[in-house]
Amino acid sequence: MHELGIVTYVANAVDKIAAENHVEKVFSVTLEIGEVSGVVPEYLVDCWKYFCKKHPLLVDSQLVWEPIVALTQCLDCNKTYETLAHGKICPHCASGHTVLARGREINIKEIEAC
Repeated sequence: MHELGIVTYVANAVDKIAAENHVEKVFSVTLEIGEVSGVVPEYLVDCWKYFCKKHPLLVDSQLVWEPIVALTQCLDCNKTYETLAHGKICPHCASGHTVLARGREINIKEIEAC
């Protein structure tokens, strides 16, 4: 389960940002999670709840997530399409010469704090 590692990384990043901005309490953290990132958002939320009990800045905070739609780009016709709907084969020209353009990333989008 790499979700715990991701939660640890996000919490450390939030700690750093909070220290730089003199934040004493975090209410929520919003993550953007790519559809093909391999992360199970429900596991991430469970890990967050566990981690927050041991992390004073994050006690009672919520982890919110938003999906990033995976897009693939065809290198032959230069068009993009939704990866989950069509896979590796371009629906526009039937080429298999494609690359994932978006959808594997995990980003901290927003931190709600006081």
